[in-house]
Amino acid sequence: MAARRRKGKIMHFHWWFLRVFPALRSYCLFGGSTSGKGRKRRASGGGVKMAAPLRIQSDWAQALRKEEGEAWLSCHPPGKPSLYGSLTSQGIGLDGIPEVTASEGFIVNEINKKSIHISCPKENTSSKFLAPYTTFSRIHTKSITCLDISSGGGLGVSSSSDGSMKIWQASNGELRRGLEGHVFDVNCCRFFPSGLVVLSGGMDAQLKIWSAEDASCVVTFKGHKGGILDTAIVDRGRNVVSGSRDGTARLWDCGRSACLGVIADCGSSINGVAVGAADNSINLGSPEQTPSEREVGTEAKMLLLAREDKKLQCLGLQSRQPVFLFIGSDAFNCCTFLSGFLLLAGTQDGNIYQLDVRSPTVPIQVIHRSGAPVLSLLSFRDGFIASQGDGSCFIIQQDLDYVIELTEADCDPVYKVATWEKQIYTCCRDGLVRRYQLSDL
Repeated sequence: MAARRRKGKIMHFHWWFLRVFPALRSYCLFGGSTSGKGRKRRASGGGVKMAAPLRIQSDWAQALRKEEGEAWLSCHPPGKPSLYGSLTSQGIGLDGIPEVTASEGFIVNEINKKSIHISCPKENTSSKFLAPYTTFSRIHTKSITCLDISSGGGLGVSSSSDGSMKIWQASNGELRRGLEGHVFDVNCCRFFPSGLVVLSGGMDAQLKIWSAEDASCVVTFKGHKGGILDTAIVDRGRNVVSGSRDGTARLWDCGRSACLGVIADCGSSINGVAVGAADNSINLGSPEQTPSEREVGTEAKMLLLAREDKKLQCLGLQSRQPVFLFIGSDAFNCCTFLSGFLLLAGTQDGNIYQLDVRSPTVPIQVIHRSGAPVLSLLSFRDGFIASQGDGSCFIIQQDLDYVIELTEADCDPVYKVATWEKQIYTCCRDGLVRRYQLSDL
C-alpha cells in the first residue's frame, strides 16, 4: 500500500555524511518533518530527491565474452527520460579479459573477468558491477529466504520456501547436514559466534538451536503465539532475542531453554531485530526490576525493532526503557547498527533511513533507489550492503565514489546477504546462492 505523505519543512542536510560516503552524492537527500511530542517522530517525503541508478543486463559477464556480444545498460534519472545504451565486446584480449566499448552517453572505466566499472557523465553517476565468482544451485529446490556464513567462513546455513533448512560447505555449496524439526517454513537462521551452533525461527512460533556438527536440535524455545520473523544473538550467545508476528520481542536464556522476559509488546508484527552496543552518550534508562542473573551481556546494549506498522523502535535491552520511536513512510522490513549511535533501517516502499540515535528527530538522510522493498541491510567494513525486491544488491563504502552492484539476480528478490572477509553471499527467489569475491577492496 502506498505511503501517505505529509508536507514538512526541509531539513538542513548533514554534508559530513556525504564526505564519509561520497558515492551517495548521486543518491537522494532527505527532507523531514516531525509531528507529535516527546520521542515519537514522523518522517515526511517532501524533500526527497531520488537517485539515478545505473542498471545492466543481468548476464552481462557471459554476454560480453562472446564475439561481438552485447549487453544493455540504462540510467534512470527521476523526472527525466531514461537513458539507454549498450556494451559491445570487440573480442577477448590475451589476458582473457573482454575488450568492451560503450555506446554514447556511457563510459567503460575499467573491466576485468568478473567486474565492469561504468559511468554516466550526464547524470554524474557511476557503478561497478560484479558478477558472481560462483553460484550454488543444488542446495535448495525453491526460493531461498535466509542464509548465514559461519565465523570461520567454512560453513553456510540457509532456509527455503520448500520447508528445508540445510548446512553446506561455503567454498563449493556441497551439502553437509539437513536440519529437520520445524513444523512449517523456517523464516530465519544464523550461526552463533562459535560457528558450531545454529539458531533458527519458524512459522511454527518456535525458536530452535542446532548443532552444526551432527544436526541435532539441542534446544527448543516456545512462548511466541505467531511465527518468528527474525533473531539476534546477544554477545557470545548465552542469550538471544526473537521478534515475531505476534508483536512481541522476547529475550531467551539458552542454557535453561527459558524466556527471560518480553522486551517489547508492539501490537504489530516485528519484521526485523538488531542488537548493538550503545555509545556512552546514549541514555538507556534503568531497569524497573533487578535483571535476572541469567541475563548475560545485555547491559549497555540497544535493541532495534523494525515493525510492520511503519515504526522503528529502539529501547535498552537490559532496562526495557524506550530510547526513541521513529515513524517512517511504510512498514520497516529490516534494520542494523553501523556504530554505537548510527543505524540503518529499510522499508517496504524502498527507503533506507540513516538515523543518529542521539538525535533521531529526523534522519541524517534517506536513500531511495527504487520503490522495491528493502529486504536486507548489513554493516560491512566502512559502509553497508543492501538488497531489494527488484533483484538489486549494492554496496556503499566510505572511500569509494561509486556504488558496487552485485548482479545476476535478474529482477528476483534478494532476500538476505551474508559476508566472510572479502566474500559476499546472497540468497534469492530463484533458488540460487551466489558468492561474490571482492578482491580489490
